[in-house]
Amino acid sequence: MAVESLISPTDLCVRKKRHRVVVARFVAACFFAAGLDAAAQHAAILGGQEKSVRVVRADVAPVIDGVLDDAVWMGAAVVDDFHEIEPTEYAEASEPTVIYILYDDAALYIGARMYDREPGEITARIMRQGEEVFGDDWLSVIIDPFHDRRSGYRFITNPNGLRQEGLFQNVSETQWEWQGIWYAAGSIDEHGWVTEIAIPFKSISFDPTNDTWGINFRRAIARRDERLGWVSRNRNSDPSISGTAVGFEGLEQGLGLDVVPSISVSRRKDFELALEDSDVDPSLDVFYKITPGLTGSLTINTDFSATEIDDRQVNLTRFDLFFPEKRDFFLQDADIFEFGGLQENGRPFFSRSIGLSSTGEAVDLEAGGKLSGRVGRFNIGALAIRQEEFDGIAADNAIVARVSANVLRESSVGLIATEGDTRSNLDNSLQGIDFVFRNTRLPGGRALEANVWGQRSDTQDSDDEDGAYGFRVSAPNNTGMRGALRYAHLEENFTPGLGFVNRKGIDELDVRTEYTYRPARGLLRSVLFGINGERVETIATGELESQEINFRLLELEGRQGDRLQLRRTRSREVLVEGFEIAENVVILPGDYSFNETNLEISTGDQRKVWGSLDYTIGDFYDGDRVEIEASLSWRPSGRLRTQLSYDINDIHLPLDAFVTRLVRFRTDVVFSPRLSWVTLIQYDNVSEIIGINTRLHWIPEAGREAFLVLNRNVQDLDRDNRFDALSAEAAIKFNYTFRF
Repeated sequence: MAVESLISPTDLCVRKKRHRVVVARFVAACFFAAGLDAAAQHAAILGGQEKSVRVVRADVAPVIDGVLDDAVWMGAAVVDDFHEIEPTEYAEASEPTVIYILYDDAALYIGARMYDREPGEITARIMRQGEEVFGDDWLSVIIDPFHDRRSGYRFITNPNGLRQEGLFQNVSETQWEWQGIWYAAGSIDEHGWVTEIAIPFKSISFDPTNDTWGINFRRAIARRDERLGWVSRNRNSDPSISGTAVGFEGLEQGLGLDVVPSISVSRRKDFELALEDSDVDPSLDVFYKITPGLTGSLTINTDFSATEIDDRQVNLTRFDLFFPEKRDFFLQDADIFEFGGLQENGRPFFSRSIGLSSTGEAVDLEAGGKLSGRVGRFNIGALAIRQEEFDGIAADNAIVARVSANVLRESSVGLIATEGDTRSNLDNSLQGIDFVFRNTRLPGGRALEANVWGQRSDTQDSDDEDGAYGFRVSAPNNTGMRGALRYAHLEENFTPGLGFVNRKGIDELDVRTEYTYRPARGLLRSVLFGINGERVETIATGELESQEINFRLLELEGRQGDRLQLRRTRSREVLVEGFEIAENVVILPGDYSFNETNLEISTGDQRKVWGSLDYTIGDFYDGDRVEIEASLSWRPSGRLRTQLSYDINDIHLPLDAFVTRLVRFRTDVVFSPRLSWVTLIQYDNVSEIIGINTRLHWIPEAGREAFLVLNRNVQDLDRDNRFDALSAEAAIKFNYTFRF
């Protein structure tokens, strides 16, 4: 019997002294917030009501086909009291949403009916597995299986049954590169759209003795750029802001063993050196659930041939650029290895230091193992990798150990240690400690977050000035005033051999304050203005090295997601040494002050045609610069998407002038949600290389996939607009997940 025939839509509607002063204020703020934390409500609160649902065990698993017609859904737990999150938080939802929740020994099942008065206007143009769904209508399921309000998973699907998943890190940030095995299907009908989801317990970590999970739901109506949800606070939904699902028992993971063999066949040609080679590389990944919350992983002869290539960047600074991790093995439980809330400079562990050279070339890994997960209040991560010799760098072991303990209601304290340096022949080790404080339950829906951390490295032939410490305190509010204060001290010889550092020997202070006004009606959703300031001093002399003040004069967001930003930036750079900014172009030592004005316009990505324009004009050291970043995308249907972006910097200095250009063109051809063909062409006039990457990707079902990858690079060595072949590569890869 069909469930939907029994339920009516109307029934479901619903420096030193200065530094000491800063530190003292920071500590005082933490104690003040801790007192508030003790007095705050522990449960998810909305309008004074706790939100909780008792889950129902199913005798028969529903068929995941996106129809919602299995009789088992009739006995499911129901959640239907959604409210508007954006544009007006806690306003009545514009459309009803009904969630059905079931579970059995093997999986958590979610069925959902998203009612829509205009089903013909539902946006469902994204079909390629692996693509972000945020331009479509979508439903997001957030689960916190340990109910620690610090960790969790996010699963998103759209009316086409597309799957997008993420792993929460630093509580409120999502690591979208993480992948897990789960299932979804969707459909559109005369009432709106429907989805069915199955999340196997083999795909996640949990505490089998805990019958209560954190859970939450969030829905997007793309054409109105509207968000609805079950529980929210300050327009956020994450593991710290959720309801509860009570009644889990008897969950099973079988043997808890995933065996993932794969094989890749590749052929490479270097035209410049007239070399060719072919390889047949088998590899093996094994994942074993020692307990439902603790996973052991093993990788042998690791192959990353099918990993997406990095987007190119043109570097006009004297510091290394930061690229995100994209390799699956390192993304497993990546949140556990996060430290002190550090995003880039000063990170003690950055997985891209392993298996990749400083120029991004792949380095062979012989084998590696990882232990990661949660045991009681402890979060545990350990990693050991053997990297082969390359470019005069001897083969080395990379070892990382991380443990943190949950304290207070939303906070943690932890340690980290690393051993090895995969990019030098020097012995290196590091130890660090961090404390993360968080209180998301302040009066008025406000939140307070703070991190304090310290590290010390030990590098061969280096004895002193190898420490680093810092803190950050922020009030991350989405309405009214918000701000942040960050300080970092990185000594000259601080060297995280397995981490990331691109600037050291500095004291850095960063202050941000903003105000957001949200009109109740009209064309605008939000109006923001603020000021951000950053100051960097050299530790050895206490003198200024860099300073930037960014005046965010006006930032407008429309009801359809269109945005306009106007900013004015005042910068100062004191160079003790010059640096080469472009070929044969050197910025000389000196004290430079310059101003820039920036205008940015973008349109909502729910449209068939959308884009952005970012225009910056002003001073640049002792010259001037015009920078234009433009992007245009077209998606006539779910089967085709094209995107063209063009970035140009036109720089004039007293003795030199140069132009940098970076062009990207991408096409996505989607034959079905299981089969897609993506081509990315990139060119920059710094390297004068055109890189072509094309991937045919077949996913018959989650956990099983095949790739055909073609790469070709051509270069204009003489800069005469005649390109010669530089290298070419073809690879075929298959992998298959066996679950026991």
